[in-house]
Amino acid sequence: MSFVPRGIIPPVVTPLHEDGSINEPMLRKSIEFLLEGGVHGMFPMGTTGEFYAFEPDEYRRILEITKETVNGRVPVYAGCNHITTRGAIKLVKIAEEVGVDAISVLTPMFVSQTPQELYAYFKTIAESTSVPIILYNNPPKTNVNILPVTAAKLAEIDNIVGIKDSSGDMTTTLEYIRLTQNNDNFHVMIGRDTLIYSGMCSGATGAIASCACVAPRVVADIYDKYVAGDYEGSLAAQFRLAPLRLACAMGTFPAVIKEGMNQLGLPVGKCLEPIAEITPEQKEELRKVLIGMDLIQQ
Repeated sequence: MSFVPRGIIPPVVTPLHEDGSINEPMLRKSIEFLLEGGVHGMFPMGTTGEFYAFEPDEYRRILEITKETVNGRVPVYAGCNHITTRGAIKLVKIAEEVGVDAISVLTPMFVSQTPQELYAYFKTIAESTSVPIILYNNPPKTNVNILPVTAAKLAEIDNIVGIKDSSGDMTTTLEYIRLTQNNDNFHVMIGRDTLIYSGMCSGATGAIASCACVAPRVVADIYDKYVAGDYEGSLAAQFRLAPLRLACAMGTFPAVIKEGMNQLGLPVGKCLEPIAEITPEQKEELRKVLIGMDLIQQ
């Protein structure tokens, strides 16, 4: 399969009204903001988009708006995440109907699968579609880890074209890269924003980076400058980004990302309950971070 996941792909936040309904005009505006910032793809319904919170009709509408607004300027990736195989496949079919370019599939949550069960899960989903699939490894959230040997075996399936690794464990990331280095069809994407430069130095093709929702140009610079051979500039952009990613620990994810966008003048609203807003004191700390990054004025 010729599809290559590459560049900086923001997992788009889902803007909400006070009543929890989707703020469609703000979703379109957020996407335009990201495109103007130089990102290389668009990824609705990831963790940052609160994928777990929406009904199928809302899911479909979010994908439709993203696809319409992007209008072919960059690839659209859709998160298709569920606890069951059949539930994930239902989302895959919706994504297919909307016409996305690729899908991302997270390991099931709550259920602790064996490596054999995990392999069967992804294999069955891959067999249900011809759309390119990016595996999504996020053990801090799911308590399930895709072992490198399992990823390498899954990489042999034609339409499984990559993995997003949000483990934060560079040993795991490097093993994904090492074990698939001779497979031109499979690519590793970084899912921990502080490790984009390190990952690219080791062979990753980019990152699915939540902080790109707040600082798209800064994050895109890590990739663009690296590809251009400006390694010093790429590392400088990585260091510039670090305080924002570290600030995400102040709240339950993705509360800090949404608050950051609110402070930029993009009123995406709050997360759905039970996720709470960060405190006024934390909002002030975040404001200082954004000022220090030259993203807002003092």
